[in-house]
Amino acid sequence: MKVLVINSGSSSLKAQLMETDNGKVLAKAYCQRIGLDKAFMDFKTDEKRVINADMPTHKEAFQVFLNALTDKKIGVISDLSEIKAIGHRLVNFGEKYNKSIVVTKEIYEDLKNYIHFAPLHNPPAMLGIQVCMELMPGVKNVAVFDTAFHSTMPEKAYIYAIPYEFYTENKIRRYGAHGTSHRYIARKCAELFGDLKGKKIISCHLGSGSSICAIKDGKCVDTSMGYTPLAGVVMGTRSGDLDPAVVKEIMDVKGISVDDTINLLNKQSGLIGLTGGLSDMRDIDANLDKPRIKLAFDVMVYSIKKYIGAYAAAMNGVDYIIFTAGVGENDHLVREAVCEGLDYLGVDFDKNVNESAPRGTVQEFTKKGSKVKVYRIPTDEEYMIALDTAELAK
Repeated sequence: MKVLVINSGSSSLKAQLMETDNGKVLAKAYCQRIGLDKAFMDFKTDEKRVINADMPTHKEAFQVFLNALTDKKIGVISDLSEIKAIGHRLVNFGEKYNKSIVVTKEIYEDLKNYIHFAPLHNPPAMLGIQVCMELMPGVKNVAVFDTAFHSTMPEKAYIYAIPYEFYTENKIRRYGAHGTSHRYIARKCAELFGDLKGKKIISCHLGSGSSICAIKDGKCVDTSMGYTPLAGVVMGTRSGDLDPAVVKEIMDVKGISVDDTINLLNKQSGLIGLTGGLSDMRDIDANLDKPRIKLAFDVMVYSIKKYIGAYAAAMNGVDYIIFTAGVGENDHLVREAVCEGLDYLGVDFDKNVNESAPRGTVQEFTKKGSKVKVYRIPTDEEYMIALDTAELAK
């Protein structure tokens, strides 16, 4: 089945056309600068092209993508009727929406009541669904929620130690994120290692945004991100875990509002705050001889290592530690630093394989006989979204 996968941002639109029967990506698009001058779309099939076009709204951007898909020279389908369903990545719409669902008009209206759970991500995602409904009426739209995989967390893992009424009345709790990626990792682990019953996995999704997930018997039992994606390990521009009293102190010192402070913690903190301007790990790795840059690197690695230790304790052990996403898959320095000193868990890390292994492949980084196995498994969130979409659209 041919399925579109949509990830809509505030001024961007990412889209893929996939064949779910074999997992093949037929076309990729990334529309940028929507609503601004000099808007353009990166369009990739067998080759990559840049298409310049006016895109005052997401509607025009999506239309540019559809036109390219059916273009006689560069397109990959002859008619839009070949597309049977559209899957959308949604971040967090609360406890009610804890599994993928076909979006009817009634569901779409109800989703509006839960936008506040992820105010940065949810509005553009909803806009993406609206545009698809307008331009491709009759084609099923499926919402796939980032938080769904984490819905199996026990209550002791997701409840915050604040007055209980904040949970019962306002649903303030840990929800996590990157669930679709962690679910893909669990799926791949089952393919590679067999039945996951009794197996304990720590999945490290490390990128510009990062989260750690404890997976037992194939299900999530804890995850590092919280009510929002701001919590957890140190990230590219996010602070990660923080004493809440620091928020008031920043407000007092800077004379700024709560919203401005949260924005500072989301966009001006983490690696970029510690280094004074660098958030890309390639830039950081190239400057580790500078003390401030090395400190930022060490702080980030230390935060990841602490979660691995905590989740090993929570699950009474660990069998597999998995690195995935942009940094986890490609940065051998981060992997080595995180795994250094984990011999107490039973990790016998192979530095030579870690440094020399080709990119983009499933790869083990531990020596023969290592009690705990460390792997890189490239993630594929879009494929998981496409599979859910195809299943619900039958």
